[in-house]
Amino acid sequence: MKILSVSTATNHLSVALNEDQQVIVEKNERDERNHSEHLDPLIDEILKENKLTLKDIDRFAVAIGPGSYTGLRIGITTVKMFASILDKEVVGISTLQALAKGVAGDALVIAGLDARNDNYFAGGYKSGDIPDGHYNIDALIKAIQEYAAENEVKKIVFVGSGLEKQDEKIKALNIPYEYGDDNQNVIHAGLIGKLAVSATPIDPDKLLPRYLRRTQAEVDWHKKTGKPFEPDSHYVEEV
Repeated sequence: MKILSVSTATNHLSVALNEDQQVIVEKNERDERNHSEHLDPLIDEILKENKLTLKDIDRFAVAIGPGSYTGLRIGITTVKMFASILDKEVVGISTLQALAKGVAGDALVIAGLDARNDNYFAGGYKSGDIPDGHYNIDALIKAIQEYAAENEVKKIVFVGSGLEKQDEKIKALNIPYEYGDDNQNVIHAGLIGKLAVSATPIDPDKLLPRYLRRTQAEVDWHKKTGKPFEPDSHYVEEV
């Protein structure tokens, strides 16, 4: 099964072609914000280099969040369009799950994205899970403590962004730990492709971002009207 995977969830853009669990090629651009201009050319490069067209792809996969509101919409809209037009399968993969997938071994992997002011989009991955969510650092530390109390945790690996700023609180867990390296701290589309092999396809129209947090605009709108906030092109908050 040929899988084309995309991550536009952060400032790191990643596109990959997988043949089932094998990553055929992955292309990445770091520290860019204009994913809308670079995504299609990267996809085109991968297809041409492998003598393929979009019609040859069996399944499309995309990071559905958490992440940049603008970035997520770019990637999700792109794969939804491909899947709908070509009548192909599409799956959404947790950004945090893709981050955690980059760490081998039996450590508890805490994948997190800095959401500012000691807040993180985070989740824990091992034999069981600490659910993906929007955590204040104290709440995240408590969730790790509760997980460790019920499960054998010999080591923790923290991947993503900003968690090293919390080193004193992490050290107080009294569990051996380390931080991911530069390669592990970014989202790789090839890993999204590997996770996509066993993921359940979804109707493209039902593929939606998982922001995990309401923005201030959403909160204010709900207070004013009592109705859910429907974001438009100006609904932007970067991670």
